[in-house]
Amino acid sequence: MAQTAKRLKALYSAVVYDIMDEMGLPHQCLDLAIAPLDRSMQVAGPAYTVMAGPDMRERDEMPPNTKLADFGVFTQMYDGCVVVVGAAGERQSGIWGELMSNASRARGATGVVIDGGIRDGRLVREIDGLGVFARYTSPIESLRRSRIHDIEIPISMTGTTTSQVRVNPGDWIFGDEDGVLVIPKDALDEVLAKSEEAKDIEDKVREEVQAGVPVIDVYNKYGRL
Repeated sequence: MAQTAKRLKALYSAVVYDIMDEMGLPHQCLDLAIAPLDRSMQVAGPAYTVMAGPDMRERDEMPPNTKLADFGVFTQMYDGCVVVVGAAGERQSGIWGELMSNASRARGATGVVIDGGIRDGRLVREIDGLGVFARYTSPIESLRRSRIHDIEIPISMTGTTTSQVRVNPGDWIFGDEDGVLVIPKDALDEVLAKSEEAKDIEDKVREEVQAGVPVIDVYNKYGRL
C-alpha cells in the first residue's frame, strides 16, 4: 500500500485524469471546491468512508449505533487509509477538526478529504504526514448541526463533471492542488501503469519543448502535448 501511494504521489492528478478519461472513467473527479488546506499537500491511499450530514439532534436523542460506539470511527481506521467524509450538503459547520485529524493520523491515516467543512485549519496544517482537503474552513461547532451516521459503506461525494461520485470503501483516492480523483479499486493497477507511461512521455515532451524543438514536431513524435 505504501509503495502504491508513493507511485501515485510521483504523478499529478491531470495525467491520472487523462488516463481514466481514456479508459471510459471521466466522472471520477470530485468537486473542484474540495481543495488542499495547503497547495503543497497531496493525498493517496484507499478510502476509509464516513457518511455524515445535517442533524440537529442532541447526543442523548441519538439511537445506539454499535459501529460508532466508543469512538468506532477511529478504531477501525488502518495504516495508509484516506478518510473520505461525505457531508450530504452541510455547508456551515466544521464536521472535522484538529483533534479528530490528530486521532486519525495516530491510527495510521495519511489523508482526510471532506465534502464539507473543517475547523482549526492552522493546527491541521501542522500535522505531519497528513494531507487534508476540504470544501471550506469554519469556526462553527458541528454539535446540533451535523453528525457522523455511518462508516465504511459506499458514500456520495459531490462531483465536477457529474453531480455525484460514488466512493466505495477501498477505492483509491489521489489528490493534489488541481483536484481529487476517485480511482475504482478494480481499475487501480491499470490506471497507475498507464499514468506512469503517460508521465514518461510528457517528461520527454517537456524536455524537447524546453530545448526549442518545434511544438508540431514534438506532437507528431509523441502524440501528446
